[in-house]
Amino acid sequence: MNDVEVASAGIDDPGWMRRCRRFAARVLSARGIDRWELSILLTDDATIRELNRRYRAVDAPTDVLSFSQTPQNTEKGTVPAGDIVISVETMGRNARARRIPQEEELQRLLIHGILHLEGMDHEDEKSGMIELQESILKSLKKERIS
Repeated sequence: MNDVEVASAGIDDPGWMRRCRRFAARVLSARGIDRWELSILLTDDATIRELNRRYRAVDAPTDVLSFSQTPQNTEKGTVPAGDIVISVETMGRNARARRIPQEEELQRLLIHGILHLEGMDHEDEKSGMIELQESILKSLKKERIS
């Protein structure tokens, strides 16, 4: 059983955080992941920009950041997998630019963050991470967040 927590900071509660939690849990299940502790923070551009500047030396907002945690004493209980931070403002701009629903973009970002926590990277286009992300998104097409 996975433990997924969702919180917001710098934005009004979007009202769909519980369904966001459920969607992330479905992604973990689809990936065959069990016993993860996962934290998701929905925030604004100012907050994610500061995190991006501090941890990646990029002084600009981004859509999603993943912060992996090194598991400790995982023999019992859950594994502290890490944190995913999503800028709802950047997510909205991306959705409008792509002419897709915000819900679809949010799903994509959640999947993207989870794949990063699994250790995947997309810097090398041959990694297949983006293709896997889109495959998972398609397989969970009927799952709703908003």
